[in-house]
Amino acid sequence: MTSTVPRMDTLLKSVTGTAPRVFGFLALLAATTASASEADLVLPDFRSVTFFAGLDGRQLLMSGIAVCLLGLVFGFLQYASLQKLPVHRAMLEISELIYETCKTYLMTQLKFIIVLWVLIGAVMVGYFGFLRHMEVGRVAIILFASLVGIAGSCGVAWFGIRVNTFANSRTAFASLRGKPYPTYAIPLQAGMSIGMVLISTELLLMLCILLFVPADFAGACFIGFAIGESLGASVLRIAGGIFTKIADIGSDLMKIVFKIKEDDARNPGVIADCTGDNAGDSVGPSADGFETYGVTGVALITFILLAVGAEYRVQLLVWIFMMRIVMVVASLVSYWINNAIQGARYMNADHMNFETPLTALVWLTSIVSVVLTFAVSYLLIPDIGGDDSLWLKLSAIITCGTLAGAIIPEAIKAFTSTESRHVREVVTASREGGASLNVISGLVAGNFSAYWMGLIIAGLMGLAYGFSTLGVGTLMIAPAVFAFGLVAFGFLGMGPVTIAVDSYGPVTDNAQSVYELSLIENVPNVKQAVHEEFGFTPDFDKGKQYLEENDGAGNTFKATAKPVLIGTAVVGATTMIFSIIVLLVGITTNSAGAQVLNAANTQNLSLLHAPFLLGLITGGAIIFWFSGASMQAVSTGAYRAVEFIKANIKLEGVEKASVADSKKVVEICTQYAQKGMINIFLGVFFSTLAFACLEAYFFVGYLISIAIFGLYQAVFMANAGGAWDNAKKLVETELKAKGTPLHDACVVGDTVGDPFKDTSSVALNPVIKFTTLFGLLAVELSVELEAAGQGTLLRIFAAVCFILSMLFVYRSFYGMRIESAGTSELKSPAQVKTA
Repeated sequence: MTSTVPRMDTLLKSVTGTAPRVFGFLALLAATTASASEADLVLPDFRSVTFFAGLDGRQLLMSGIAVCLLGLVFGFLQYASLQKLPVHRAMLEISELIYETCKTYLMTQLKFIIVLWVLIGAVMVGYFGFLRHMEVGRVAIILFASLVGIAGSCGVAWFGIRVNTFANSRTAFASLRGKPYPTYAIPLQAGMSIGMVLISTELLLMLCILLFVPADFAGACFIGFAIGESLGASVLRIAGGIFTKIADIGSDLMKIVFKIKEDDARNPGVIADCTGDNAGDSVGPSADGFETYGVTGVALITFILLAVGAEYRVQLLVWIFMMRIVMVVASLVSYWINNAIQGARYMNADHMNFETPLTALVWLTSIVSVVLTFAVSYLLIPDIGGDDSLWLKLSAIITCGTLAGAIIPEAIKAFTSTESRHVREVVTASREGGASLNVISGLVAGNFSAYWMGLIIAGLMGLAYGFSTLGVGTLMIAPAVFAFGLVAFGFLGMGPVTIAVDSYGPVTDNAQSVYELSLIENVPNVKQAVHEEFGFTPDFDKGKQYLEENDGAGNTFKATAKPVLIGTAVVGATTMIFSIIVLLVGITTNSAGAQVLNAANTQNLSLLHAPFLLGLITGGAIIFWFSGASMQAVSTGAYRAVEFIKANIKLEGVEKASVADSKKVVEICTQYAQKGMINIFLGVFFSTLAFACLEAYFFVGYLISIAIFGLYQAVFMANAGGAWDNAKKLVETELKAKGTPLHDACVVGDTVGDPFKDTSSVALNPVIKFTTLFGLLAVELSVELEAAGQGTLLRIFAAVCFILSMLFVYRSFYGMRIESAGTSELKSPAQVKTA
């Protein structure tokens, strides 16, 4: 190793080109020595432990594959059922146009993801190939696993938009029957189809790695898989959030400027808005949910292999996966039961509160999941570690997360539902205070929601911690961290239903737009034609009323799903950060013979270690920059969209906007989503590399800070936006005050809330997880180079990455300014007069 330093110094002095420097750095990596890390984790032999009925661990996990296949069959049968539902051709044409623009958008993002994967792949090759000295075949399999992760995220995103664009036109048409129930049932059917396919696919892929990948490098494959799905989710969530809000704001502002109705067919921004509903509220959440479900699983697998005694690993690994398998069954059974109950209650009703059956489904699924958790835990681990009560305590811990999946949505409704006092306060404030007090009241709702959500999440984690002190420590080191991981695991335990109620929103939103864009009321002899072809006479007034009311329910449940995903990211990050801490401080044996963290090194994880404190401060800076950068992309893109729409909208002599103008608005949205995404993602990427290489304990503080600041920023922004959104919906449905100054004020508030709730807040979730996962590799690279005596080079590399991150931070505002697109800077009054 002593010859490496002068060789590197000579190399750095003698070359000036980029390529030689890269090869020199790779040569340095090849010269370093490796040590144990997540890449070296080995899965246990699942056949070595027998559970109830004489079944071993492998046989039980194989049964999970059968359940996943059943879930996929259910999802695709629902897909086929939706496709066969009756729909008028005028509505079908609009939904297919929306699908084609969504498909084009998704393909554009997929190309961008592949470019970014090359960048991430280079780091993985450097780490696993040059630093870990893995053979070429193993590195190739890890890269393939990351591609599988990307394919999974993009695949479920495509499935989501295809299902939703089937369901939107069918929902719009079903509303004309004059009964509210089909208007509720179709979006929920679409959501369950997406939820079951998404969760079953994720679970199936993870079980395949567990069962069919060689045990000695399954750990590395899990890391590659998680990074791939996190990369896909980050791009689709961030870019989708920017796209949808550019389109939404551009479309909504026309209601004020031209005094036209919602989703006016003459507005060329409406198709882009519908595309954005899917890009931001279907593609993004589908990829995000897929990644969140997978990453929490990977985090727990890593924890068990690092911190749990070897004799208990099979039991705990089989247990956590059987919990997920059981909860898939619980979601499916609960959906069927709820369908029967709500069908009997509302099938022939003339009025219904659309939120009521959705709330019932969430609570029913939570209760069924909790009952099955305790029952199956008793069968699987009745006396783990010689303690016949640990199954009860572990079940109670995971239940804290399962209940969170119902408690958090219920609490969020207090700030975002059309029945909420906060939402009604926003409307009341707008009566005399206009847009100003509307915005202030929405900010109040967001701040209060962050307070209550913080207490709820802390309370559930605290309860889980309390259970973890009752003997769980006999199985592992850091039982509290395991408990927090189980809470995150439980958050998405009933994942199919969580995804279903989230996916409900974009269908209801699109259904309303499809109705207006189809101009079905203007079709000659439409009532007679519908009666002859479909067997009923359409009731347009009731249809419009049901669609508007159902859109409010969709807004509410979109809002309730966001904090569940955000909470999962934050709580799950705790478990992933633990992996980094184990790498840094090491594990030793105490006087009693038990394995514990090395106390000599844990002192660096305190405020007395200055880099750790500085990391805590720095993480918050990233969160606030990210929020600003993502909203700046929306602001500039929306300006360009409004500029184009105002110049090209035709309100006289036409029934609808031209397809060419509509596609141009979609093109503008895609362009600025892409530009904003490049700056944001590369800013996050280079910041992660820079801070991981600067100082390892600094980086741990940085990750903790991102998780905590991200939680409160995301919850605040999501729920403020939800309050503004449903305040507008309340004015439109209950007060029937469209076109009034009150409505204009609420539209302004809604446009402020759009990037709050659907761009910045939701994208913080994948950013937290990507930073933690990718940082896991980056900090290991840093530790290896430091141990090899290459600290100086490491600091240089950190400085270069930091400068690059600052460049993209700079570009995220100054390269995205409205003026930068070609318009003149603002001039002073004197300059204007002179001109």
